[in-house]
Amino acid sequence: MPTERLVAQVIDAKYHWHLPLYRQAQMLATHGIAIDRSTLAFWVRYAAQELKPLWHRLRELLLASSKLCVDETPAPVLDPGRGRTKTGYFWALSRDDRPWAGPDPPGVVYAYAPGRGAVHGLRLLEGYRGIIHCDGYEAYETMTRETRSDALSATLAFCWSHLRRQFVKIEREASPAPAPVAREALERIAQLYAVEKVLRGRSDAERRAGRQAHARPLAAALKQWFEAQFDHLAQKSDTAKALRYALRHWDGLTLYLDDGRIEMDTNAVERAMRPIKLNAKNSLFAGCDEGAENWAVLASLIETCKLNGVSAERWLSDVLAKLVNGWPASQLDELLPWASTYMMHAHDPRLAA
Repeated sequence: MPTERLVAQVIDAKYHWHLPLYRQAQMLATHGIAIDRSTLAFWVRYAAQELKPLWHRLRELLLASSKLCVDETPAPVLDPGRGRTKTGYFWALSRDDRPWAGPDPPGVVYAYAPGRGAVHGLRLLEGYRGIIHCDGYEAYETMTRETRSDALSATLAFCWSHLRRQFVKIEREASPAPAPVAREALERIAQLYAVEKVLRGRSDAERRAGRQAHARPLAAALKQWFEAQFDHLAQKSDTAKALRYALRHWDGLTLYLDDGRIEMDTNAVERAMRPIKLNAKNSLFAGCDEGAENWAVLASLIETCKLNGVSAERWLSDVLAKLVNGWPASQLDELLPWASTYMMHAHDPRLAA
């Protein structure tokens, strides 16, 4: 019978430090402790079910936010009976209001789905009424266009990093030949980012005022330049495609100019996806759909601990002990990573790898 502290150590090693269970079993064996990987998997599965109410509460609180970053990434999942893996997807909702000194603590919620279509995004974002910060993936636009009762009443803010990467790729592939349009586009986008660097950490009102004064004229000039260049390019060229993408998404790309809460890019949620990719790389695949769902629950809570500078292992040990001893459902908020009990011992979240 494991203690909560031991289970917390196994979970933290797997989802924080990306040590697969078979490696943990091998490490224990070197100390003369024979615990089968299937036993460790049972502990992880049991703990995920105990912690799932906290995942639901975390999602509920994030969906009450005025702005969320959303992204999705593929992850291999074993397909029982077929002897191979299938492609599942992890969706992420991320809130990080620290760049504009917002009052809400940062957090992230992952959810597993068998695909990346709009139907899965609608299920995760059901009832959301706010700003969705995302890339230009068409599923997000589909979600906000739906006329059914489960459609989102949300506004899309698009990501400048995704646009910038298109010009970076064009310039790289053209090398050593010059790519003057891509080079100038990158220089102009860099000017917008330079304004953001100065405004980072200020209030939303200060950020909006600074953007209106300094970034809006740059953005207006950039749009005019895009339109002028577009007319002189081969319409099937990569450069024309990048300009077409920019002009088609222009309203969403420039939404941040009028709202100091919005970032220029979705880098926050992309950073939140890195641990998912690392775990997938080290573990190769999730054992089944249920295993992927448990992965989403545990990773959500661990990454939220990290964002708030809270020790995930210590938090897991304490919370699991409370839950298995009948902690009341009405007091779940007291167990969230940003609760004052855990924040008293928090460290700088930038040190949490």
